[in-house]
Amino acid sequence: MDEHKISIEELYKRTDSSEHGLTSKEADERLYKNGLNVLETKKKGYILLKFLKQFTDFFTSILLIGSILTFVADKISPGEGYNYIAWALFTVVWLNAIFTFIQERQSEKIMESFKKMLPEEVDVLRDGKRQRIDASYLIPGDVIFLQEGEKIPADARLISHNAMRVDHSSLTGESEPQLRKLSCTHDNILESRNMLFSGTLVQSGDGKAIVYATAMNTQIGKIADLTRQTKSVETPLHKEIKNFSRIITILSLSFGFFFFIISYMLGNPLIGSFIFAIGVIVANVPEGLMPLVTLSLSIAAKKMAKKNALIKNLESVETLGSTTVICTDKTGTLTENRMGVNTLIINLEEKNVDEKGIEKLKDFNILLKTMVLCNNSRYDTKKQKYLGDPTDISLVGFAGQYLNTQKLVDKEQRIAESPFDSRKRRMITINKQGNKKIAYIKGAPEVVIQECDRVLINGKIRKITTKDRKIIDTYQIRLASRGERVMGFAFKKTKSDRAKEKDFIFIGLAGLFDPPRKEVPEAIKKCKTAGIRVIMVTGDYGLTAEAVARKVGLVEENATIITGEQLDKMNDKKLKTFLKRDDIIFARTNPIQKLRIVKVLQSMGEIVTVTGDGVNDAPALKNADMGVAMGISGTEVAREASEMVLMDDNFATIVNAVEEGRTVFANIKKFICYVLTSNVPELYPFITYALLKIPLPLTVILMLSIDLGTDLLPAIGLGTEKSESDIMNKKPRSKDEKLLTKPLLIMAYVIMGTIQAAAGFASYFFVLHQGGWVWGQQLAITDPLYMKAITAFFASIVICQVANVLICRTRTRSVFEAGLFKNKVVLLGITAELFILANIIYNPYVNQFFGTHPLSLIELSIAVPFALLIFFGDELIKLLARKGNVFVQKYLSW
Repeated sequence: MDEHKISIEELYKRTDSSEHGLTSKEADERLYKNGLNVLETKKKGYILLKFLKQFTDFFTSILLIGSILTFVADKISPGEGYNYIAWALFTVVWLNAIFTFIQERQSEKIMESFKKMLPEEVDVLRDGKRQRIDASYLIPGDVIFLQEGEKIPADARLISHNAMRVDHSSLTGESEPQLRKLSCTHDNILESRNMLFSGTLVQSGDGKAIVYATAMNTQIGKIADLTRQTKSVETPLHKEIKNFSRIITILSLSFGFFFFIISYMLGNPLIGSFIFAIGVIVANVPEGLMPLVTLSLSIAAKKMAKKNALIKNLESVETLGSTTVICTDKTGTLTENRMGVNTLIINLEEKNVDEKGIEKLKDFNILLKTMVLCNNSRYDTKKQKYLGDPTDISLVGFAGQYLNTQKLVDKEQRIAESPFDSRKRRMITINKQGNKKIAYIKGAPEVVIQECDRVLINGKIRKITTKDRKIIDTYQIRLASRGERVMGFAFKKTKSDRAKEKDFIFIGLAGLFDPPRKEVPEAIKKCKTAGIRVIMVTGDYGLTAEAVARKVGLVEENATIITGEQLDKMNDKKLKTFLKRDDIIFARTNPIQKLRIVKVLQSMGEIVTVTGDGVNDAPALKNADMGVAMGISGTEVAREASEMVLMDDNFATIVNAVEEGRTVFANIKKFICYVLTSNVPELYPFITYALLKIPLPLTVILMLSIDLGTDLLPAIGLGTEKSESDIMNKKPRSKDEKLLTKPLLIMAYVIMGTIQAAAGFASYFFVLHQGGWVWGQQLAITDPLYMKAITAFFASIVICQVANVLICRTRTRSVFEAGLFKNKVVLLGITAELFILANIIYNPYVNQFFGTHPLSLIELSIAVPFALLIFFGDELIKLLARKGNVFVQKYLSW
C-alpha cells in the first residue's frame, strides 16, 4: 500500500512495465494469469438450484409435506375434498418460494451496482501505440490515457496530467473534485493527489497513468469484497415467522399423531386413521398465513412509499418497529443540506449578513474576492446553477449578491493552486491581478490564522497580536457552538507561482449554517418517547455536530463527543461503555468506523437502523438490521445495499416509518389471532368424529373455504388497521417478545376458539335433532340432513368470525372508541365473507360443489348469541386490562 510513496521508476519495476506500456503479447500473458478487470460477485450457481433451495425452509417444508400427504389421502379416499386442499397447499408453497427467491435475487444487485461504476472502454498504450480496448482487459503495468468525463477503470498512479481534477465522492464521500499532482501529498493513499482510483470520475483536465491494481485488488474492489462478505442480518420478523411456524407445526403434528393413535385404538382401519390424522394436521396449519403476511407488508410498504420511504425488502418493514438505536448522518438528514453564509467576522467584529450597510465596510470586497477566487465550484450553464462542494457553492452564492462572480473569475485568472485536503485543511490559489500576483487562502480558522503575521482592519494592515489571535479564536468557538461551519480567509501579494504558507494577511471569518429540518425536533422527541436512542455519526467537526444536535433536541446538556481518531484508539469494551450513554456523538468518522459502531451496538443486543449515502457506506448499511440510504444524495451502491431508501433524505421520514413498522407487527399479531381462532372449530369436528362416532361435522373442503376463502379478506383488513394511539409511547418490542405469546394462544385456542366450536356444535346438533337424527346413526355425505348440518356448522364459524375480526382490531382500546366502522377494508372483508357464506348456503350450483344445503333463518341464527358473547366478552376483557387487572394483563392481554 505504498504505491503513492515510492518513485515512479520503482513502480515501473514493481509492475514490470515502463513509460512505453506493454506489448500485446505481454498483456495477453498477464491477462491469462491475473484474470479480467471485473468485480467478482458471488458464484453464480444454477438459478434452478437457488429456487429449489427455497423449498427447504421449515414452514415451506411442512406445507409441502402436508400437500403431498393430502394428495395421497385423496388417492386413498377420493371424493372427500382432499385434492382441493392439496392443490391449495401446493399453491401457497410455490407463491411463498417465488416471493423469497425474488427477495434473495435483490441482494445480488448490490454487486451489479459496483460493476456499473466501471467504464466499458479505455485508451491504453499497447505496442507503443494509443488504442481503445475493453476495460475488462486492463492489467497491472498498462499505461492508460484519461480525459474529462471518463470513469477511471482501475487503480493507477499519475505519470503526467494537465489540470486534472477527479471526483472521489463515489468512493470517499468527498464532494469537491480534487486537483491531481505528480508527487505524494498524504500518507493515506486515498488522500494522496498522485493517485487515481477505479470507479471515480475525471471531472476536468486529462492525464496519463500507470495501472498497478485491477478488479478486486482495487480500492473499490476491496469495498465490494467487504460488502460481499458482510452477511445480511436476518430480520426480526423472519425469525418470528420461523418460530411461529415451528410451534404451529409441532402442535399440528402432535395433534395429528395423538388422534391417529386414538382413532386406530378405537378400531378404525390403519388407512382410515392415517387420513383422519391428515385432516387434523391440515385443520391446524394456517394455510393463508404467508399470503396474509406478504399482503400486510406490501400494504405497509405502499403507505410508507407515500411518505417518501421506499422499502426494498418487505420483511424489513417490521424491523423498523423493532429498532432500538438509529445511527444517523447529520448533513442532509438532520439538516436541510442547504448551506448558507450566516455570520461574518470582519474588522475583528461580528456582523450578521442581513445587517444593513454591510456591503459598505472597507474590507468587505476583499473578503468577497477571496471567497470567489479561492473556490472550486463551477457554473453549469445547462443546469443554470453552481456545482461542487456545498461550502464553495454557498460562498460564491453569497458573493454573487454583491458582485459579478464570473466576470471576476475571468478577469483575475488562476495561475496556480494548492488544493484543499483533510490533512492540510486549507486551499491556496494564486491569481493574476493586472501586473500583480495575489495569493488567497481559505480553510479551517486555526490553520489560516497560523499562516498570518498581519491583519486587515478598516482598510489598514498591521501586525497581528496575541490579543487579536485570542479574539479570533473566541469568535471561532462562538460560531461553531451555534452550529455554524467556520471558514477563515486571508491574502497576500506574491512574486512566485508557488505561494509559501506564511506571511498572509488575515481578513476575517465566515460562519456557514446548514439549518436543521423543521420537522426533525418533533421526530427526535417521538424517538425518545418511543424508547429509541438516536446517535449522530458524522464526518463533521465535533462543535458543529454538537450544536446541531442541541438544536434538534438530540442532546440537552453538554454532549460526549468522540472523534474518529479517539475511536481508533478505543477497544470494544470501552466503546460499549460510551454507547450506553444518551448524549454520545461521533464526529470526524469514516465509514469503516461507522461499521464498527453498528457491530458493537448489535453485540449489545440492539436492533440498529443506520443511514448512509456513499459507496463506502455499503458494508455498514448491509450489516445493519435496517440499512437506510439517501435517495437524493445517495449513490447507487448505497441504495442497493440498503433495505429502505429515503426519497427526501429526511430523518423525520425514518421516524414515520418506525411507527408504520410497529403497526405492522401489531397488525400481524391481530390477524394471526383471528386466523388461529377458526382453527379450533375446524379441529373439534375431527376429534368428536373419532371419539363420539358421529358424522363428521365439517368437511375438508368447507374447512379450506374458511382458511383461504372467508377468513382471507377480513384478515387483510386487519393488516390495514391504523396504529393505536399509544404505539409510539411504548418502548421497542423486546427481542424476547414473540408473535405467538401465551395470552394470544389462550385467547385464540382456549377462549374464542372454544366459543366458536360451541356455536358450531349447537347449530350442527340443532339441525340434526330437527331432522330426526338419533345418536349413533350414520349419514351418507349425500344425505340432505347431513349436508344441512355441516352447512350450519360452517355458517356458525363464519358468523362468529365476523365478531372476531371486529374485536381483533384493537388490543387495549374499546372497538367503539376506535370507531366500529372506521376500517373500510375490514367492512369490505366482512361483506365479502357474508357474500361467500350466502353463496355457499343458497346458491344451488355452489351447493353441488361444496356439498351444502340451504338453511332456514332460525337455523342460521343459532350462532348469533355466541358471536355476541365473543364481541362483548372481549370488550369486558379490554376494560379490565385498562383498569389494571393483573390476571387479565398477564394471561389475556396479547
